[in-house]
Amino acid sequence: MGFPEGFLWGGATAANQCEGAYNEGGRGLANVDVIPHGPERYAVTAGLRRMLDFEDGYYYPAQTAIDMYHHYKEDIALFAEMGFKTYRLSIGWTRIFPNGDEEEPNEEGLAFYEDLFRECKKHGIEPLVTITHFDCPIHLIKEYGGWRNRKLIEFYKRLVTVLFNRYKGLVKYWLTFNEINMILHLPFMGAGLVFDEGEDREAIEYQAAHNELVASAWATKIAHEIDPEMKIGCMLAAGTVYPYSCRPEDVREAQVKNQENYFFVDVQSRGSYPNYAKKFLERHGIDVGMTEEDERILAENTVDFISFSYYNTRCAAAPTTEAERTEGNAFSGAKNPYLKVSEWGWGIDPLGFRITINDLWDRYQKPLFVVENGLGAKDEVNPDGSIDDDYRIDYLRQHIEAMKAAIEEDGVEMLGYTTWGPIDLVSAGTGEMSKRYGFIYVDRDDAGNGTLARSKKKSFDWYKKVIATNGEDLA
Repeated sequence: MGFPEGFLWGGATAANQCEGAYNEGGRGLANVDVIPHGPERYAVTAGLRRMLDFEDGYYYPAQTAIDMYHHYKEDIALFAEMGFKTYRLSIGWTRIFPNGDEEEPNEEGLAFYEDLFRECKKHGIEPLVTITHFDCPIHLIKEYGGWRNRKLIEFYKRLVTVLFNRYKGLVKYWLTFNEINMILHLPFMGAGLVFDEGEDREAIEYQAAHNELVASAWATKIAHEIDPEMKIGCMLAAGTVYPYSCRPEDVREAQVKNQENYFFVDVQSRGSYPNYAKKFLERHGIDVGMTEEDERILAENTVDFISFSYYNTRCAAAPTTEAERTEGNAFSGAKNPYLKVSEWGWGIDPLGFRITINDLWDRYQKPLFVVENGLGAKDEVNPDGSIDDDYRIDYLRQHIEAMKAAIEEDGVEMLGYTTWGPIDLVSAGTGEMSKRYGFIYVDRDDAGNGTLARSKKKSFDWYKKVIATNGEDLA
């Protein structure tokens, strides 16, 4: 049985982590551009340190990234050589509307993505496009406060209307917001939020979340009206939260953490706020400004499929439980003593992938699309230029086997699988190049030095074989 016919194998990138050319083609400045490499990075992404422009003494990796803006034909040719059926990429909002609130879009930006999509089609690759992969125009942050302001819903509607009309027939699969739940963890990166002293951070985060959820529903409505063939998905940073122990307090803590995560997809997939979320907001005195029109738009425009990233599971321990704490993809939790960890301390849990897939399927009964999964690791270049990344192959093999079991043995409906960073790119979390995910090596270091030359790793041919056999040959 195995993977279904037409399963969409491929890889995923984000504009701000690979394009570079931050000031070319009429592009405006975005939040993702002004997040520096180094110790200040977390404070900026979390909205605790106001940095709305480039400051002296900092290195900003997104300015150049891996310069895919000028290398996309070469890079897509390499993806095609691996046999990609799909390529997940994102639109830089400020390439289309440099300030975010203009009436008319920037033609140079629209033409760039049209050329990129046509290049994909030339190679038989289906574009899977994220409308907003953490991008928020700096002008919208300075002028309106980012996604805390309802006005951004209208600006987003204008953006998606332009995109859906321009790329009708070129792009079938769209995702509205990347890892929408990241608002609660890295709110500047997730929603352009910067907090002033004394502000109720939680209230602002949920207000921004509401505005993005309403904007997402509007995007679904607009897409289906422009082209009924378009499929719109939501995108969640997933990973089931386990109880640290069978102590009921730990089990309850895990349940609450899972609900915090699922809240976003509950709204996007089911069309209304779940009762646990309503009660949470009520208890905390948070008014998200829900209108009757919001309720209608959310109810009538649920997503066609659910996409998600998976890197690791998490453990939850009650405050009264003694447990070692750890981090993983911006989420903190108790350390799982049964898991090996990556070089960055992320738990490696292939069975957890199968568990997460089943949890999402059981909860929503909508087609699933894995749009990020991979291992960030330091690669060593051999004297002959080759790179033996067997650790990456092992990681992906185990996760693909787990996904296969979810389809074959558990009956889950899956659309496709795109590994994160098929080509090395800038890490969103750390801003490093040395945290590499790719099948394709890019000669660039953490300080921005290097030739940007592309070369294949051992995993390149391995993934090519996986795709050619539709996931049957994983050796």
